[in-house]
Amino acid sequence: MTRLFPAALALALAACATTAPAWADTTPSHVRVDQVGFLPGESKHAYLMTSGAAGRFTVVDHRGRTVLTGHAGRDRGAWNSGYPHVYDLDVSKLRAPGRYRIKAGGTTSAEFQIAPKHNPATDILGFFGLQRDTTHHNDRAASVYDWPTFTGPDTDQIKGELTKVGGPVDVEGGWFDAGDYLKFTHILSYVDTLLFAAQRDGRVHTAALRDEATHGLKYLDKMWDEKSKTLYIQVGVGAGNEEGTFIGDHDIWRLPQADDTDTAEGHQFIRNRPVFRAAAPGQPISPNLAGRTAAAFALAAQLEPDRKKAAHLLEQAASVYAMAKTTDVGQLVTSLPHAFYPESVWRDDMELGATQMTLAAQRLRDPRAGKWLADAARWARGYLDDDQGDTLNLYDVSALAHADLITAIRAARARGLAVSEADLIAGLKAQLDIGAARAAKDPFRAGAQHDEFDSVPHAFGLAATTRLYRKVTGDRSYDAFGTQQRNWTLGANPWGVSFVAGAGANSIACPHHQIANITGKPATGAVVNGPNSAGLFEDGLGGHFDEMPPCPPNGVDVYNEFTGHGSRFVDDVRSWQASEPADDFAAIALYALTLTSS
Repeated sequence: MTRLFPAALALALAACATTAPAWADTTPSHVRVDQVGFLPGESKHAYLMTSGAAGRFTVVDHRGRTVLTGHAGRDRGAWNSGYPHVYDLDVSKLRAPGRYRIKAGGTTSAEFQIAPKHNPATDILGFFGLQRDTTHHNDRAASVYDWPTFTGPDTDQIKGELTKVGGPVDVEGGWFDAGDYLKFTHILSYVDTLLFAAQRDGRVHTAALRDEATHGLKYLDKMWDEKSKTLYIQVGVGAGNEEGTFIGDHDIWRLPQADDTDTAEGHQFIRNRPVFRAAAPGQPISPNLAGRTAAAFALAAQLEPDRKKAAHLLEQAASVYAMAKTTDVGQLVTSLPHAFYPESVWRDDMELGATQMTLAAQRLRDPRAGKWLADAARWARGYLDDDQGDTLNLYDVSALAHADLITAIRAARARGLAVSEADLIAGLKAQLDIGAARAAKDPFRAGAQHDEFDSVPHAFGLAATTRLYRKVTGDRSYDAFGTQQRNWTLGANPWGVSFVAGAGANSIACPHHQIANITGKPATGAVVNGPNSAGLFEDGLGGHFDEMPPCPPNGVDVYNEFTGHGSRFVDDVRSWQASEPADDFAAIALYALTLTSS
């Protein structure tokens, strides 16, 4: 399900596997560690959270043999009143491949590996297979509607009726956005960009990765109508209208197979899902959408072995890029309502689009490469001057744009642009310093803000940025920080949970995902938001549908005692604020894990 900000919003849907966490320690002390593990040469840290003093720790292998001992490091501070001490456990001397546990404070950690044999990126890629929309065949001939009016700025409830303005259009395929069945171009273009970037930059080179990226590209090709210069941005509506004449995707709990033949009263937009445009045909397009859509096409052009097909992909990128509205921009277009995904900056998207087009043009020896390189530098200059302050995630793609722009500048041996390599490197460093400053103050070295939305994808984004920074500078000084961010997402956090389903002994068990919840099949590879502001849970976890199998079955919140620093994590089918997987979460996690796998 899409995320609304702030959180006092429309009814949230949920899904989960129907089993309790595989490993949940309830002793007074807890050792938190990355449950997947470490590469032999990485820095390796775990954390002992306890109410008392710490002494020595022991590392044992899978046979129980002691392989390392040491003294707990400094007290990194309190997590909450129940756990006033968090001690650093440095196990960096552990280098031999194998399976291990850490014993400290009268407790034992979850198992982890040195030189893990399995990269969770493979499972995350499999999650996109679960997200493929193979059921909504009525989307082949969908009607186009004018933008709805909503009853308020923080709700997806519609006021009045929808007005048809066109169609039919073929919008079949693509991926479901999250735990529901809506589809968004804003998300898909970002996801496909990262899938192609993972194929280009990462260490996981498989036919499955190529096939998944191509699947997204085929859908993006449908969403961009070259002939009419129209970008379609959304299929489906979240909620129905206040008059009660129709319902939306978030109002019912079901498997998607039944939607095409759902003839119930008020279900007309479940059966025949509406499509919405970014703008009227031929009219300028919100620059964030134009830039990131162009980036996806251009990245595909960089990797397409057939040069004729690559040139066509570059033309698609250039045409949508040329439609960007870059003056009198106004509110950016992302989704309907805007509150689902409230993006506020756009120069990073235009920089990313122009940069990827430049790289594709350089490969194809297209003479427009110089113009697009100048464009990219101009957008980067604007971003650095006016928009800095976030790190790599759905809402800020500048880190990838900066790193690739440096590559393009070096390839062209360009001088006199609006930005220099040094400017861009400083921009990357500034983003890492944002995270590093937070991590220095956090007991578990979290570089993301875990009392706000999207902490897990932000952590993965920081991990990816450390490798992008190293790539363009050769500087490894942020490597340990990047490793710690990956560790935090995979279990080295106060809750001792891996936020990637199936990764580690105690991973997310009840994702807010309809298909997984109803079928009871684990959503392996799903990446969830993770902890969020404790205040978001004060009014409960959300609605419970009759069709929703409860998860956890006994309703016990095993993580409540670890609420601290204003943040809370709940692994419950209803806890959309913390446990709903989304495609953009999965994409940045996959990209980070492909970069950091060696």
